[in-house]
Amino acid sequence: MISAESVLHTTENALQLVPACDHYAGKEKFIQKVFNLQDKGELVFDITCDLEDGAPAGKEKEHAKLLVDLIESSPSEHRRVGVRVHDPEHPHFLSDLEIVLPVLAPVLSHLTVPKVSDGKKAHEVEACIQKMVADVGRKTPLPLHFLIETHQALHDVWRIASLASVRGLDFGLMDFISSHSGAIPAECMQSPGQFDHPLVRRAKIEISAAALAHGVTPSHSVTTDFSNTVQTHDDAVRAYREFGYLRMWSIHPSQIEPICRAMTPSFEEISFATELLLQAQQADWGPIRFGERLHDRASYRYYWELLQRARVCGAEVDEVGFKKLLSA
Repeated sequence: MISAESVLHTTENALQLVPACDHYAGKEKFIQKVFNLQDKGELVFDITCDLEDGAPAGKEKEHAKLLVDLIESSPSEHRRVGVRVHDPEHPHFLSDLEIVLPVLAPVLSHLTVPKVSDGKKAHEVEACIQKMVADVGRKTPLPLHFLIETHQALHDVWRIASLASVRGLDFGLMDFISSHSGAIPAECMQSPGQFDHPLVRRAKIEISAAALAHGVTPSHSVTTDFSNTVQTHDDAVRAYREFGYLRMWSIHPSQIEPICRAMTPSFEEISFATELLLQAQQADWGPIRFGERLHDRASYRYYWELLQRARVCGAEVDEVGFKKLLSA
């Protein structure tokens, strides 16, 4: 039998697979709380330690050092943690990098840069960060996430998505709306307005299209009403089903499970994909009839990527069947 990987894998702009939820926390006690949740291994998600909004004014360096010590002292087999630094025009941007990278560059899953102004600045920031990363001994580039929240960044989003070390494009909804000088109503900072206003819809579509075309994961902004987990789930469903977002931020631990549930392939999808691909493998990946429909390599590739994404997101997958698909 021929393996799915050898027939269906594509290296051209292949999506860099990441968990469906990126949890943001800035205070020590909140970070430790989600570290403990991550260590249980029941939910697979990333944690982004926030040096920007999470830092007390006037104590940015102390805050950065505190979080570096916390991350360094909390190793775990389940640990997936990144850091959000200040924006490139902020006086603490470089000091954030100088504090974080010498210690954490080898272990960080990503670095998030907010308020990137345009494609040229994104390129400069990438070069600066990757030079610092190499200088402190990391052997591979550090994956970067750029927040798209300005007019010019949205205009240059395809250029930003094409940068070699970019792994994620995150939509900064509230800053994006604020940049419109009142032309977008305040209620569009939450649902349903954030999904209905044409200017916001356009931004979301442009970001996800550019990201997915370059194998980069588009990440949706938060549900600010963090006490309403139903709203969080519904927002994640709409972001995924209508706009192609494969990841979403959370700002409270109670939001992590609803986001993972909404954006991770379902049991039914996983079962269908596994059965289809096993039959396709038996047919040497030629066209087959399955479920009263014709399937060929286009649909095989879709369901193979679905299975891989499900595993990265921590969903229960038929591992025996998956190994058969990997066997040659």
